[in-house]
Amino acid sequence: MAEMVKNGCLLCIPLVGQSVEEMLSQMEMARIHGADCVELRIDHVRNFNPQVDLETLLKARTIPAIVTYRPKWEGGAYEGDEGNRLDVLRLAMELGADYIDVELQVASDFIKSISSKKRENSKIIVSNHNYQYTPSLEDLGLLVARIQSTGADIVKIATTATDITDVARIFRVLSYCQVPILALVMSERGLISRLLCPKFGGYLTFGSLEAGKESAPGQTTLDDMLNTYKIRGLGRDTKVFGLIGNPVSHSKGPTLHNRAFREIGFDAMYVPFLVDDIKEFLKVYSSPDFAGFSVTIPHKEAALECCDEVDPIARSIGAVNTIVRRQSDGKLIGYNTDAVGAISAIEDALKGKHNYGDWTHSSPLAGKLFLIVGAGGAGKALAFGAKQKGARVVIANRNYERAKALAIQVDGEAIPLDKLNHFHPETGMILANTTSMGMDPNVSQTPISKEALSSYAVVFDAVYTPKWTRLLQEAEATGALVVSGLEMFIRQAMGQFELFTGCKAPEKLMREIVLKYT
Repeated sequence: MAEMVKNGCLLCIPLVGQSVEEMLSQMEMARIHGADCVELRIDHVRNFNPQVDLETLLKARTIPAIVTYRPKWEGGAYEGDEGNRLDVLRLAMELGADYIDVELQVASDFIKSISSKKRENSKIIVSNHNYQYTPSLEDLGLLVARIQSTGADIVKIATTATDITDVARIFRVLSYCQVPILALVMSERGLISRLLCPKFGGYLTFGSLEAGKESAPGQTTLDDMLNTYKIRGLGRDTKVFGLIGNPVSHSKGPTLHNRAFREIGFDAMYVPFLVDDIKEFLKVYSSPDFAGFSVTIPHKEAALECCDEVDPIARSIGAVNTIVRRQSDGKLIGYNTDAVGAISAIEDALKGKHNYGDWTHSSPLAGKLFLIVGAGGAGKALAFGAKQKGARVVIANRNYERAKALAIQVDGEAIPLDKLNHFHPETGMILANTTSMGMDPNVSQTPISKEALSSYAVVFDAVYTPKWTRLLQEAEATGALVVSGLEMFIRQAMGQFELFTGCKAPEKLMREIVLKYT
C-alpha cells in the first residue's frame, strides 16, 4: 500500500562528496531511495572547477538541487576569495539551479546583483547558522524578518540546542511564519526538529544519505526518516510520543512503536527525546500534540513527581516508566509497566499459557516464595508486583541495607547476596535476577551457583543481552522453567502501547521486531 502523504515538506539529502563523480553517484542513490531533492555542497569538492564541474552536476541532475557554496565563516569548507564564491552562485543560477543558498551576511547585495537576471524557476534560500545556541523567541522573530527583508524566497534558520527545550521555540516559529521556511536545530538534542518539522509546517528537512555522511550535527539518515519515522505521513493532527532519557540514541523504541502504530492505523509518531531536566521538558512540551512518553534512566524516579496522578503500583514502586497526557484535561498520568511485564511473564511460565495483563484472577504466584536478586529500579518493580500477587518476597542484594529497606516496604525478608547459594528453605521457589550480572560483555557472570538452582521452579533474568544468559542456561539444565528478560521488555512495551493508544497491542508484530533487533 502506498504511503499517504500528509505534508508538503521536502526531504533533502546534503551531498558532501569530494569529487564530482562521487557527488553524481550520491545524487542517484538519493533519488533511488526516495529523496525529493539534494543539496550540492560544492565547498566539499576538491579542486573544484566551477565552469566545468558545476555545469556537469546541474546538467546530470535527476532530482531538484540546492547549490550551496558554504564559506568557512558560516561553518562550511570554502576558504577562498569571497567575490569568486558569489560569482559561482550567480553561475549556478544562470545554469538553472532549482535553489541557491546564500548566507544572510551577504544576501542583500547578492540578491540585488541578480535582480535582473533571476530565473523564474530558481529560488533563493537565505540562511543563517548559529553554532552556539538557539536565540529567544523574540530574537528568532527578528531574525526571520531580517531574512525576509533581503528578498529571500525561502527563509532558512539553523540553530544549536543546548537543551531539548530549545527546539520548542523553533516549532513556534515554524507554526506562525507566513513565508516558506526551513528551521532546524543542530546537535542530538535537536534531532526532533528534523523529524517533526513537517508537522509544524516546515518547507524542507535534511537527512543524510547514510550514517557518517552528515553535513551538520544531529542529522539522521534518509532510511530512518522514510522507514522508521515515515515522515511523509506526518500531519498537523499527528500525535507525538517518545522516549525520555539520557542516553536515548541506542533505543529501538522508535522502530517498535512506529511500526506498531502503523499496524493499527494510529496517527502518531514515536521519537527519541534526549532530556536533561524532565520537569522542565514536560513544562515546555505541554500541548496536546505531545500525548505520551516512555521514561527510562535516569528519569524514572523524577518522573513520578512530575505527574498529576500516579497509578497505585507505580507510586508504590516509586518510579514511572510511562506518562500519558489525558486528552480531556491535559493532566499527566504516570504508570509503571515494568512490573506488569515481568510478573505476567513469570505467571504465564507457571500457567503454561499466555494471559498478558490479567490481574483480576487468582495468581499462580500466590503463596510462592519469590526471591529477587537486586534492589534497584527493576528489583523494586518486581518486589511490589510479586507482593500484589500474594507472593512471599525475599530480597538478596550486595548492599544488605538496601535489601532490608526494600524488604520492609513489601513485608518481606532480606538476605545478603553472598548467602544466596545456601538459601533453600523450600523447593519450588521463584528466582528473579534484576541485576546486570551476566550482561554482555560479562557473560560468564551469574548471581547463583548451578547447584543452588535446584530449589527453584522458575528462573527469570532481566538481562536480555545475551538473550540466553548463563543463569538461564544453568537453570534450564536443572529442570526449572526459564523466562528471558526479552519477555519483560516486550510486555512492558505492549503495556505502554496500550496506554498510549487505548487499543490492543499487535503482539505478533512487536515480538518479531524485538527478536530481530536484539
